[in-house]
Amino acid sequence: MESVLLSSAYLPPVSFFTAINSGGDVLIEQYDNYCKQTYRNRCRIATSAGVQTLTVPIVKGTSPKQLMKDVRISDHGEWRHQHWNALESAYMNSPFFMYYQDDFRPFFEKKYEFLVDFNTELTGLILKLAGIDKDLKLTGSYGKKDQNIQDLRAMVEPGKMEPAEPRPYWQVFKQKYGFIGNLSAVDLLFNMGPEFPLYL
Repeated sequence: MESVLLSSAYLPPVSFFTAINSGGDVLIEQYDNYCKQTYRNRCRIATSAGVQTLTVPIVKGTSPKQLMKDVRISDHGEWRHQHWNALESAYMNSPFFMYYQDDFRPFFEKKYEFLVDFNTELTGLILKLAGIDKDLKLTGSYGKKDQNIQDLRAMVEPGKMEPAEPRPYWQVFKQKYGFIGNLSAVDLLFNMGPEFPLYL
């Protein structure tokens, strides 16, 4: 089975986990250049007001190009508190939020220095709670294309390599907005719980 090479992402979309679940070993690229407007530091959730984007603020690098492994999280504003409140408000009425909230809350109380560490641990938590047995390994150098590695790093860019018509599942605000596809995987986890891997 091919290994899967992905970029680091904050509470990645469902499509990331579909790729992880269908492949072998999972490699997370940390030697690519950090780019704005990607899932590297942002995620999308469904709220009562529609889709909301949550963005982790970062410390501006000393040079225009910065490796993902060197990107530091900024303490600007009260983003941790705001993100947790947004998640709680959006999913408090979902079937499984109450079961998982104590696993996620510490990530929004503890300070992480590097974005790649924060992202990797959160992704690992989602896999663990979903019952998907995969180890995440950070690359030791810029991952070269290899015949045994499925290169899916472009998935970190919104709109690229996303399913054209994702299969619907139950969502809290589905009656109001219809099904919204490829949100952060926490949407699938909080709404479907143990059925997460079955959906994938």
